Amino acid sequence: MFKKLSVLALAAAFAAPLPSLAQGKKDSVVIGMGLEPPGLDPTTAAAAAIAEVTLYNVYETLTKINEDGSVSPLLAEGWQASPDLKTYTFKLRKGIKFQNGEPFDSAAVKFSFDRAAAPTSTNKDKSLFKSFASVTAPDADTIVVALTYSEPNLPFLLGQAPASIVEPKSAPTDATQPVGTGPYTLGNWAKGSSITLNKWPDYRNAAAIKLGKVTIRFISDPSAQVAALLSGDVDAFPRVAAARSLAQFKSDPRFTVLVGGSKAKTIVAINNKKKPLDDVRVRRAILAAIDRKAMIDGAVDGFGTPIGSFYTPGSLGHVDTTGINPYDPEKAKKLLVEAGVATPLELSLKLPPPAYARQGGEVLAAQLAKVGILAKIENVEWAQWLSQVFTGAHNYDLTIVSHVEPFDLVKLTESDYYLGYNSPAFNELYKSIMATPGEGDRARLLGDAQRMLATDAMAGFLFQPQWITITSKRLKGVWKEVPQFENDFSAWSWE
Repeated sequence: MFKKLSVLALAAAFAAPLPSLAQGKKDSVVIGMGLEPPGLDPTTAAAAAIAEVTLYNVYETLTKINEDGSVSPLLAEGWQASPDLKTYTFKLRKGIKFQNGEPFDSAAVKFSFDRAAAPTSTNKDKSLFKSFASVTAPDADTIVVALTYSEPNLPFLLGQAPASIVEPKSAPTDATQPVGTGPYTLGNWAKGSSITLNKWPDYRNAAAIKLGKVTIRFISDPSAQVAALLSGDVDAFPRVAAARSLAQFKSDPRFTVLVGGSKAKTIVAINNKKKPLDDVRVRRAILAAIDRKAMIDGAVDGFGTPIGSFYTPGSLGHVDTTGINPYDPEKAKKLLVEAGVATPLELSLKLPPPAYARQGGEVLAAQLAKVGILAKIENVEWAQWLSQVFTGAHNYDLTIVSHVEPFDLVKLTESDYYLGYNSPAFNELYKSIMATPGEGDRARLLGDAQRMLATDAMAGFLFQPQWITITSKRLKGVWKEVPQFENDFSAWSWE
């Protein structure tokens, strides 16, 4: 829960000038982040915090995802797709080099994609790269990707952090000593406190980069995030947990408040492989016990849109499936009886650090208790969550997490994915989606997939979050919309 600032603390905070208001031209910025990344190689680890630091800053990708969700060229100067959307030919920009002086060319792209698909790969989009039938480099400036299925979203997918192009020689140490082609290099990493990025003077378009230094401070406590902004300790806080202080920031002329949409899906993840959760009646009982409105109010202070499946409003083929598993506590009790489950049913509820998870977990536990399910809350740090829940032995019953990737239905077809869904019927339907390049037919099949996931109660589908960003009024270029987690510092500048 949020801690209240004293009247004296608030007065002092308002009296303190923001660094951004200092005289003279500024070329540095301090931003806040809620989570510290576990490493700095987005091609080997799943944490979204890695992309928030490195994507488009240290590392670059063939394509770039813009604020409105459109895709433009980055390391590739252009591309062409075959009519069946199974083969893409990318023409690469010439004359680019990595930060260690090595040349960027098609060999580096092929290395990066082959590495992401390798048996030992821990890339979170490994399934995408494994779907490449071939990656060929006809010459130094051309890369051809042939897929085993139609993929209209490939240019978007190759603009995400897991598709970052790494330099082959430096790849083994990128987690601590990242080397990319981007406008910033790692200056310093004070573990547990901050990361500093410095402008790379040899960047191909260095004159366009206005910030010479970016300091990223890690502040997990919501009240401390608010205090850091008010005191001027940070100039901007993307995706800040400040919903309860929003009126205060909106009325303060020193700040700009941005409330943007996302493609994220916040869910109660259910371990489909564990008994009795492998019984669809038990999973449906959990969903029937969830009051989505109360969850949105409690977890994110109303900044969310209800969802009924693993898919967000505004996406191709979206259908409203919230009515398939409506809030109905009495039905939840009956389903548990039908499944032969004796109550109280004790389940673990492991919660990662974000406020939406910790606050939402309290609400969820109270709702489940009303139908005879005792959710035992265990607050864990991000590294623990990744090892125990996501990438490790999947040692959990329930958890709350936001999936921030827009196009990740493919993850549900992976046999070792942490949700343990493993539905042959869904796998076949997904294959049909991938084999259908026509937008209309594809949208219809995507609707079928959403209904199937809702009917199977694959997870407790909660809401599509809205993200709040607060910045100094003079700081420009910060995004309002959030198609993916990133902070493109190359576009930031002081007024």
